[in-house]
Amino acid sequence: MADLVSEARPSLSGAAFDYRTVLRQMLEQNASDLHLKVGCAPTLRVNGELRTLEMSPMRSDDMKALAEQIMPTKRQKEFAEIKEADFALGVPGIGRFRVNAYQQRGTIAYAFRIVPFQAHTISELNLPAVLEQIALKPRGLVLVTGITGSGKSTALAAMIQYINQNKAANVITIEDPIEFLHRDNKAHINQREVGTDTASFAQALRRVLRQDPDILLVGEIRDLDTLDTAMKAADTGHLVFSTLHTTDATQTINRIMSFYPPHQQSEVRFLLASALEAVVSLRLVPRADKPGRVPAAEILMNTAAVRENIRDMSKSLNIPDLIAEGTVQYGMQSFDQSLMNWYKKGVISYENALYYATNPSEFALRIQGVAGASDTTWDNISQDVTA
Repeated sequence: MADLVSEARPSLSGAAFDYRTVLRQMLEQNASDLHLKVGCAPTLRVNGELRTLEMSPMRSDDMKALAEQIMPTKRQKEFAEIKEADFALGVPGIGRFRVNAYQQRGTIAYAFRIVPFQAHTISELNLPAVLEQIALKPRGLVLVTGITGSGKSTALAAMIQYINQNKAANVITIEDPIEFLHRDNKAHINQREVGTDTASFAQALRRVLRQDPDILLVGEIRDLDTLDTAMKAADTGHLVFSTLHTTDATQTINRIMSFYPPHQQSEVRFLLASALEAVVSLRLVPRADKPGRVPAAEILMNTAAVRENIRDMSKSLNIPDLIAEGTVQYGMQSFDQSLMNWYKKGVISYENALYYATNPSEFALRIQGVAGASDTTWDNISQDVTA
């Protein structure tokens, strides 16, 4: 890591940009992200909304000086070549951050995301309790999905933390960059950072099975090699966690299929049906009862009916109905069921519940009490359970 103590070079205005002051404000305002670009004042994301700080606009010299202070030498070389770099930043007395440096309009820009030193628990994050059961599965592929900033990495860290507290296992993570730092408790955890400890996800995965893992965490599935190795590791008895930028379980399965050419579709369907354990899709919804956000979660468990649906190429995916049918027995839930639970508890507003619902019109009818008499899939929503 580059020296974090050296001072920034003065900007054209004569004042040096003090990034530590901005990072402290980020913490004080409970922001999740900080955006820096030339011509704009530093901008925070607080509870999903952008908030511009009352500061002078950033200058080009400020951004170049910041790169010299916070960017590791290797990442500086990488940025000079490809105009992008990801790295973790630890600032003594302030905190840890995940940083993406990129170029826009010929100048450097940054996106900082705060990373807690200690991973939160599943219950602290208001995630479904079924994630505890998923974390202790003996094998299979567990995918946590959602848009950028939906809490995927945080949810994964919570599951690894739960494993660490409850299971003696050899856990190997491959991350870009390392975000949450895990200390060994019951589990033996090795964290490898792409670019520092290994050249790429694909290279690390090619050799990881020689490192006697019980559990693998792959920070993100970005290419076919990574996906293929992750699925085969899951199919051969390992528990594999990873993330995809998909919005729900149906899109996740379709995205996995899209990685492969048409002539492999049948083979891949059988492999996925065998290897998949669960899909957890997340959306963060603003709270109505106090500042902050809560996760609406769709949970798909790979039951016998789900496996058959994935395998059968003659039928289209019918994941929403399968989730509804497995709500009571398997702990599955749809986004709309999760939202209804939060709404009935008074945690989120009606407007936000409708905005984030998968089927807003059907959701509105259910709020009004309009539902088929034989439909019992929502009967447990009124129970006092976590979304």
